[in-house]
Amino acid sequence: MHELSIATAIVEQAAEIARADGADAVSSVTVRVGELAGVVPDALHFAFEVARDGTALAGARLIVEQVPARAWCGGCAEEFAVGMPPFFWCPRCDRPSQELRGGRELEITGVAAVPAPA
Repeated sequence: MHELSIATAIVEQAAEIARADGADAVSSVTVRVGELAGVVPDALHFAFEVARDGTALAGARLIVEQVPARAWCGGCAEEFAVGMPPFFWCPRCDRPSQELRGGRELEITGVAAVPAPA
């Protein structure tokens, strides 16, 4: 389950961001996960719960924003969903697409830090 290594990296990076902001803890982390990123959101949630134990994220929740896979057809200027399994054939002009516009994302987009007591 590679989601555990991804969750561990998320916890480490979020803790580093919180420390840089002078915070002791993190209440939530938001990540964007593309449909084609090869990450199972339920498995990532489970792995995050394991990885956060004993860290500044011990009480944090993981918010996963799923990003649908989208392709672009240069022939007719149509953007379309590729679905799962991915199908890169334009539904409008019946040509193959050469450009993926979204769906491979795997990024932290927000860290809600809990300020350190004064």
